[in-house]
Amino acid sequence: MAPCWNPGFRFVGFFCIFLTCETGADFLIKCDELRLGQYICDDPEINNMTQEPVGCTNSTAYAPCRPAPNITCKDYNGNETLFTGKEVGFYKPITCRNVNGYSYKVAVALSLFLGWLGADRFYLGYPALGLLKFCTVGFCGIGSLIDFILISMQIVGPSDGSSYIIDYYGARLTRLSINNETFKKT
Repeated sequence: MAPCWNPGFRFVGFFCIFLTCETGADFLIKCDELRLGQYICDDPEINNMTQEPVGCTNSTAYAPCRPAPNITCKDYNGNETLFTGKEVGFYKPITCRNVNGYSYKVAVALSLFLGWLGADRFYLGYPALGLLKFCTVGFCGIGSLIDFILISMQIVGPSDGSSYIIDYYGARLTRLSINNETFKKT
């Protein structure tokens, strides 16, 4: 019986190994595929009026991220770079809140004091319900109480689907998640 491995196959196998070694640079990862702890991203500047990162377009903002020192990866231009920890390697997309100017404090205050007139529903963009509450004196008070609870719990929001602007008493918005500062290797 003849062996299955003949010299022709050995040449093809050697050629494939040679190509893999020669094109090893193609296996270099992109900087945006680095693991937690291998990069750090700057916090975006937050606009206090809209509570969104500055420069939000199409519900996305971008934060510059710097790979750790002595990491080699492909930067946002596709260039292979050995980083010192000071250069920007990629821009991380951050989703923006959809805020169109409806204040949570105003909505709750209108619901509490003028809810029986339907002012809260007019403010939030529901004119038909506002008119119905106006004509029925807040559904005899029961509808006003239910609306106050629903608006206070943020179950009922603006009619355009946007989020409320909520005062955080000067504190910055922070989203609790695992990031480079909280990640610990086991």
